[in-house]
Amino acid sequence: MNLIPLGQSGLSVTPICLGTMTFGEQVNQADAHAILDRSLERGVNFLDTAEMYAVPAKAETCGATETIIGNWFAANPGARQKVVLATKVAGPSRGMPWIRGEVSGLTKAEILNACDASLRRLQTDVIDLYQIHWPARNTPAFGAIYFDPKKDKPCASIHEQLEAMAELVKAGKVRAIGLSNETPYGVHEFVRLAEQHGLPRVATVQNPYCLINRSWENGLDETCHHLNVGLLAYSPLGFGLLSGKYDDGGIHKPASADGQKGRMALYDSMKAQRWGRPESLAAAQQYNTLAREHGLTPAQLALAFCYRNAKVASTIIGVTSLTQLDECLDAWSVQLSPELLKAIDAIRWQHRDPAQ
Repeated sequence: MNLIPLGQSGLSVTPICLGTMTFGEQVNQADAHAILDRSLERGVNFLDTAEMYAVPAKAETCGATETIIGNWFAANPGARQKVVLATKVAGPSRGMPWIRGEVSGLTKAEILNACDASLRRLQTDVIDLYQIHWPARNTPAFGAIYFDPKKDKPCASIHEQLEAMAELVKAGKVRAIGLSNETPYGVHEFVRLAEQHGLPRVATVQNPYCLINRSWENGLDETCHHLNVGLLAYSPLGFGLLSGKYDDGGIHKPASADGQKGRMALYDSMKAQRWGRPESLAAAQQYNTLAREHGLTPAQLALAFCYRNAKVASTIIGVTSLTQLDECLDAWSVQLSPELLKAIDAIRWQHRDPAQ
């Protein structure tokens, strides 16, 4: 895998990134360290985490994923220098008052304190890519479709957030900054204000992008192209729906073929999200059938769609076992024919983006 530059940050990463939100919930520390070891052995140099992980979010596991990664760094001298480390500061509370309380507005002080806490848990002096996990302002996100200005609440301005990031960069605690779950307006404003005031310029936006959610292509793709902001695609397997594990029995199916329960089957809170919609499952089943008709596994089709897409800087994979990790990395060799890509677009034309 060739390294991909992230915007104007100077960071270069592999086109596959190891996401870690299962560490500390579905994956214990020993198994997580084995996954991290194997990932590094197979050439992946990019790790993504967040202060609020593990998922599903709970007070008991908040920060657990960063702690597990930090313990891996401590146990493996030299590993930190081999990876580009990304983490995220949570936006205002979305039912998670244990992070900074219900009235958080993602102020400068909150960002600075959150970064220091992440550095301690990660047992490192610097975060390579520090991202805002979701906007401080009111936006349609995580399944919402329409912007409702009546839901606006006081919060820190984008300028204030950039000033916090500038202080972290100046202190050597952060190398580059990014966004997540952002809109075209948000990305443009972050870049505009950074350039206007000489503040750090966002290098990436981490948004969902997969066969059942291509909403990034509804305007944000143009924004990122012209502003040189790289897409970090998360949920390429649509929370497991595009792996085929739920085709027989739906999201209430107790276990996948390898005997492991998927998140949608394990956690009721996941079923209520955009990935649990009947429309999402129906669309996923069509893509999974298409894959099998072309001699591919559903996961190979879904991953190759992201891996080989010039619009994607790096695809974030999430796994709970070494077997899953190897399957995801092996899919790098899969190429999709023009005919297959046309068939994919035909299904999208019928279903659009049910998991938006």
